[in-house]
Amino acid sequence: MARVSMEGVGEYYHHYPRVAAIVTVHARGKDNAMAAAWHCPLSFTPPLYGVSISPKRFTHDLIMEAKEFGVNFVPVEKAELIASVGGSSGREVDKFQRFQMAKEKPLKTSVPLLADAYACYECKVVECKTYGDHVWIVGEVVASHFEQDSFTPEHVLNLERVAPALYLGGELYTNPAKDGIRHLDRKVYGKR
Repeated sequence: MARVSMEGVGEYYHHYPRVAAIVTVHARGKDNAMAAAWHCPLSFTPPLYGVSISPKRFTHDLIMEAKEFGVNFVPVEKAELIASVGGSSGREVDKFQRFQMAKEKPLKTSVPLLADAYACYECKVVECKTYGDHVWIVGEVVASHFEQDSFTPEHVLNLERVAPALYLGGELYTNPAKDGIRHLDRKVYGKR
C-alpha cells in the first residue's frame, strides 16, 4: 500500500472515526444544539469533559454566556438528526422545534438533555482556551444521565443494544461492527 507524505494535514480526516455528539445549551431564554465530533474526557477527578467549538458558532456565544453545556450521545439511527443540527444555525432557527427534539429535565444545570440520547453529561464551564480557530471549552461534569440497558454491568456501552454514531468526516456516518470487539487483558499485554 502506497504511503502519501505531504506538508500540512490535507482534509484533516485522518483521526476519524469519532463518536458524534450533540452539544446543548440554554441561554437568552432559548435552547440551542450543535453537532460536535471534537470532544473528549479529560480527567476522572474532578470529572472534566472538553468540547472544541469555533467562536463563529452561535452555540459558542451561548455557552460563554450560560457558563454551562450538555453533551448528548445519540445512536447512529439518529445520524440524520446530528447532520440536521450540524447543518443549521441557531441564530436562524429553533432547532428543537424544527427537528422535533424531545427534551428531558437536567438535574444541576439549565441545559436541555435529549430524550433520544443513550447518555448525557451536564457540564459547568471551568476553563476556555483558544487553540487556532477553535476554543477548547472544559466543563466539570456535575450530573450524568444514561439508559441503564445501553451499558453492561461494567459500564461499557453494550453494542448489542445501541450503536453509537461514528462520524467519518465528509458527512459520512457509520456504526461499529458488533463482532469486531476484541477484549485484550492489560495484565497479559502489559507484560509483553
